[in-house]
Amino acid sequence: MKYLGVDPGDARIGLAISDEQGILARPLTILKHVSRPENARRIIEIAEREECAAIVVGIPYDSNGGVGPRARASLKLIDAIRVQCELDILSWDESGSSKASEEALINLVSKKRRSQEHHDDFAAMLILTDFLRNQSDMARRHE
Repeated sequence: MKYLGVDPGDARIGLAISDEQGILARPLTILKHVSRPENARRIIEIAEREECAAIVVGIPYDSNGGVGPRARASLKLIDAIRVQCELDILSWDESGSSKASEEALINLVSKKRRSQEHHDDFAAMLILTDFLRNQSDMARRHE
């Protein structure tokens, strides 16, 4: 099953994609924020073009697990996506993304890239990687 990972932000939206087996994730692209309905339309367009079965949207819950302004904005994006398509739309607590994975990723990215570009697509990859790893762990527990 192929997934599209989404890291919503105020100015940019990072996208990542999994392989056909839903095991590995890689950065895909960064979209500039336009409006919630337009952002949803573009995300859906990419998910359909890439033949994804589901869209995984990261939710930045606060340190107490509550819904703050950023999480609320992500949940509204999920609602906008659901209104426009019939794909499975899944939310994922992005605070569960491994800090070790994030540090390893930073070490892989060249110094030049770190200084000149945004990393929203890599953040989406981390969210999707965490989701995929947890799906795999849950499947193994049920075997």
